Amino acid sequence: MGDEEYYAQELFEKEELTGYLKNMVEVKRSVHEYVVYDSAGIEKSFAEDLEKNEAVKVYAKLPGWFKVPTPLGTYNPDWAVLIEQNGEERLYFVVETKGSLLSSDLRQKESAKIECGKKHFKALESQEHSAKFIVARTVQDVMSHLHD
Repeated sequence: MGDEEYYAQELFEKEELTGYLKNMVEVKRSVHEYVVYDSAGIEKSFAEDLEKNEAVKVYAKLPGWFKVPTPLGTYNPDWAVLIEQNGEERLYFVVETKGSLLSSDLRQKESAKIECGKKHFKALESQEHSAKFIVARTVQDVMSHLHD
């Protein structure tokens, strides 16, 4: 991802991805051959839309061991997505998909952890193309944040 930035593929080699055939979708752009999605199917639709979007270069449904420390305990974002824009692989998003984008619809503690996650990634922004944390329901929601 440029001369100064990189991602460590070995992070995804530490543990096997497991799931049941009923909640897995075969994919090509992910770091895995299959994406395990939640029972609501929102994540399945999200993965299928990531597959269809030419701007998406690679993505991963983040495993449970990928944790962000917060004052309320650890928090596990849902996705990491690398987008190509203007011919450059330059934006890396950590994305939280929820059925609703309204914080009033989320459990209070979960909503607070999402807010902590936003602040965590905001604090890490040291360069123009640092990782961004956004709450999104669709890939279009992700794409709308490209110029943030």
